[in-house]
Amino acid sequence: SETFWTTTGMFPQELVIGFPKSVKISKVTIECYLVRTLRIERSVSKDPVDFEQCVEKDLQHTEGQLQVEEFPLPDCPATYLRFIIKSAFDHFVSVHRVMAEGT
Repeated sequence: SETFWTTTGMFPQELVIGFPKSVKISKVTIECYLVRTLRIERSVSKDPVDFEQCVEKDLQHTEGQLQVEEFPLPDCPATYLRFIIKSAFDHFVSVHRVMAEGT
């Protein structure tokens, strides 16, 4: 939680995570700060292209503490995950941890 990725102040912002091969994701958990609207997309391509939306959610504002959000994605095959921060509660937000569970 002491290491984090921060935005540059304009939205939307994107963060792409790649896996060494296609995986089946069952759940994604993200720890972030001041994120208002988050969309998660996936790609099954060899390269990070042709993304399709998995889920989009408005997060609750938690003053002074990290937002911890779980997104169930039952049997969601993916080679890449793209996290799009569409809007925020402030000019800058941070992402502290992303955890993907599955096989």
